[in-house]
Amino acid sequence: MFYGITAATASFLLAALLAALLRACALRLALVDRRRSRPVPLLGGVAVVLATGLVAGACQWRGVVPLGTGVVRLLVAGGAVGVLGLAADLWRLRRRWVLAGTVAAAACAVPYDGTGPLAGAAAVIWIALVATAFRGLDHADGLAGTVGAVTAFGVGVCAAAELMDGLAVLLSVLAAALTGVLLHNWHPARIALGASGSLFAGFLLAGAAVFTRAGQPPGTGAGVLFALTALVSADAVLVLLSRRLAGRPPLRGGPDHLAHRLRRLGLTPQGVVVLLGAGACGGVLVGVLVHIGRVGETAVLWVAGVSAVAVPGLLRVRVYEPRRTGPNTAARGPRRVPASRPGTGAHLTPRRADFPVRQATGLEGVQVSGPLRVRNR
Repeated sequence: MFYGITAATASFLLAALLAALLRACALRLALVDRRRSRPVPLLGGVAVVLATGLVAGACQWRGVVPLGTGVVRLLVAGGAVGVLGLAADLWRLRRRWVLAGTVAAAACAVPYDGTGPLAGAAAVIWIALVATAFRGLDHADGLAGTVGAVTAFGVGVCAAAELMDGLAVLLSVLAAALTGVLLHNWHPARIALGASGSLFAGFLLAGAAVFTRAGQPPGTGAGVLFALTALVSADAVLVLLSRRLAGRPPLRGGPDHLAHRLRRLGLTPQGVVVLLGAGACGGVLVGVLVHIGRVGETAVLWVAGVSAVAVPGLLRVRVYEPRRTGPNTAARGPRRVPASRPGTGAHLTPRRADFPVRQATGLEGVQVSGPLRVRNR
């Protein structure tokens, strides 16, 4: 236990230091999140990947806490996903290619000897989906780091209960690295995880959860896995349903996540993170208690019930701008009319292409509908 605490402390300090150094590099390279109202550097995830990999690798190399072959394979696959996420941040890769690469990495990390071929294939898809959904949490300051640290702690407890010391140490190192970056990612964020850190964290968490539940009955295992990632799953389902009902592409970004809707209801950015972090903690707590046998398997149904109530309720919160309708609606918004040139005597009247205007004619009781035309007088 002493070595685990030492490794976690080292990971926390290293991640905090690397995040501060990489922030300046990201600003110099203009690698920022342009979807925010202010530019936020995106290299915080690189600090998480480096801190987790270096500290866990040092534990394996020195033989202090041997990770084991399966855990090392999971860490290497997670590192590859982190590199893929960095490429997505640099070159704006399409989400479908990122998802395909995540599926390939998950196929190399799943312990098929414990899950079997069919359950292993399902675990591959589940790991890729959780990692992709976890990436969606990085739009809010501090949210991905908070949910990731809480989930890593819970899955680490499950791993310790199964006497998987190497996996438990890896998860404690990951939780500490996320907390170290969270010092810079709390609102107002000075750095963000980006696709690199969010995909890496989600991949490791989902893969570690599969390791802890390998060999368990499929029904119980699926329930515990859902409880451990209930908040991430609820956010993904909410987004997919919202975009489906609005006729929007499912992989196109938008202000339709849990945090966006809670902000619409009046919560502050810090309040949103605290509330969602508490929700993630509740789901993780139920999953841990079911895993160690302190509560019955039906406790997972409570988590599912809360999600089933919260998702339709938040789905009613309006997040999309109403579409413009009408025959004269401009596809690119209202046109700009250039100012009149001096000396020409031309007086230009702005055209209102978006709003039909009725012009009075010389005939009594007769009106003509249509946009105003510009004439030289």
